[in-house]
Amino acid sequence: MRELTYVAKRTVEWREVPDPKLRSDGEAIVAPVAATPCDVDSVILAGHGFVEPPFALGHECVARVVETGDAVTTVSPGDLVVVPWSVNCGTCDRCRAGLTAHCATVPYMAMYGAPIGGSWGGLFSDLVRVPYADAMLVPLPAGLDPVALASASDNWSLAWRLVAPHLKARPGARVLVVARGSIGLYVCDIARALGASEVLYVDPDREHRALAREFGATTAEALEPLPQSYDVAVEATGRVDQLGLAVKCLSPEGICESAGNHFRPGELPLLDMYLTGVTLRVARDSVRAHIPEALALAASGRVDPGKVVSHVIDWEDLPAALPEKHLKPVFVRNGVEDGS
Repeated sequence: MRELTYVAKRTVEWREVPDPKLRSDGEAIVAPVAATPCDVDSVILAGHGFVEPPFALGHECVARVVETGDAVTTVSPGDLVVVPWSVNCGTCDRCRAGLTAHCATVPYMAMYGAPIGGSWGGLFSDLVRVPYADAMLVPLPAGLDPVALASASDNWSLAWRLVAPHLKARPGARVLVVARGSIGLYVCDIARALGASEVLYVDPDREHRALAREFGATTAEALEPLPQSYDVAVEATGRVDQLGLAVKCLSPEGICESAGNHFRPGELPLLDMYLTGVTLRVARDSVRAHIPEALALAASGRVDPGKVVSHVIDWEDLPAALPEKHLKPVFVRNGVEDGS
C-alpha cells in the first residue's frame, strides 16, 4: 500500500510500505475515505515541527472498515467510522477516566501522524491498522457527511470540548476566539449554537473573518487588550503573545483554553492573571471521550462544520495539493464527496 510521507519542508510523497495486518482479534483495518490536515499539520509542513522527517503524516479522517478481528463487536466491515488521532486501549485507569491521550497501555504520546510513542502510521494512507477497534472507532451517524466531519478525529471534536462544557456551566457566556485555522472557526459555530451571548473572532485572515461572521461572530483583524470583557477565551494560534493578550481580556475567574501548538517559548502576563483570577488550560486533547457528543451536535443540524471545508480534492492529488496553503482541504476517494 501507499503511505503519504512528510520528507522535507512543504514536501510529501507516496511511499510503498507493506499492507497492515491484524495482530490480534481486537483490531481492525480501515481505509481512510475522507482525510484532512489538522491545524498542526500546517505547522509541520511549513518546517516548524519538532520531529525530524521522514514520517507518515495525517491524523484526521473518516474511514471505511475493511477487516475486523473476531473479538470486535462495535463495528463491522463496510461501516464508516471516525478514527481518533491518539492510540488508546479504552480499559486502563486513564482511559476510563477519559484521558485517552495519556493511555497507560501504549507508549507515551502514541498517535497517528507522527512517530512519537511508536510508529503507528498516518491517516493519509491507503490502509491503517487500529489496535483497539472497540475502544477507538466511533461509527459515523447516518446522515452525516464524511467530508464535513473528516475533522472529527481531532479539530472538530476538540473545538466542541474547548467551549461546550464552559457554556453548559456558564449559560450565555461571552466568548473570545483568537485563532489562525479551522479550530477557531469551529468554535465560533459551536459557541453560537450553544447560546454564547457574544463571540468575538480575531484573525488577520480576511476570508476566515468572513466565515466567522457567517457563524454569527463579530470579528477583528488584531486583538487589543479588553480587560474583563470575556468569560471564556480560546486561543489557537501557537503564539504566546496572542495567548497573553487573550488572558488579559478575561473577566474575574475567567477560563482560557489554549489549543495552540506552542513549539516556541514565551512569557505570559502572570501578574495580570493572578490579579484577575484566571484558569488556563494548555493541553493535547483526549478527543475520543467526546467524539460522540461532538457528532451528536453535528447531527442536530444546529451547526454546519462543512462550511469550514475550503476544498474537496481527489485522494490521488495528495502529494501535490497537501503542501499548498488551504484553510481546511479534505481529500476524498471512492465517491465520498457525494456522501456515499
